Amino acid sequence: MSDATPGTSPTSDSPGFDDMTRDIAEVPAVEVIVTVAVNLMSAAAVKLGLTEDGDDHKDLDEARKLIHALAGLLDASTTEISSFHAAPLRDGLKSLQLAFREASLVPDEPGHGPGEKYTGPVFG
Repeated sequence: MSDATPGTSPTSDSPGFDDMTRDIAEVPAVEVIVTVAVNLMSAAAVKLGLTEDGDDHKDLDEARKLIHALAGLLDASTTEISSFHAAPLRDGLKSLQLAFREASLVPDEPGHGPGEKYTGPVFG
C-alpha cells in the first residue's frame, strides 16, 4: 500500500495522474498532433547530426524511423489539421528527407527513402 492519496504521486513535486488527465483533456487534438510532429522532427534532426553536436548523436537508422513516423502522422492527420499547421510541418518533413538523402552514403532510390511511402519521391 502507498501513503499517496488518490490523484497525487508519492513525490509532491510531480502532478498526479488525475491532474495530468485533466490537463490533457483541455488540450485540443490539433495541438497534440502538432506537438508530437515537432518532437519527431526535432529527434530526427538530432539523429541526422543537424545539431551543434553533429556527429556525436548521428544515427541514420534511427533518423529513418523517426522521419517515416512523422510522414505517417502527417499523412494520417491531413484532414484533421488545417493547412496553417500542416504546411510548415510538410516543409520540415521535406527538409529532413532531403537531409537524410544527403547524409546517406548509399542513397535510397527515389520513392524509397524514409517517409516517401506517404509523400512520394522527394527531390531537391
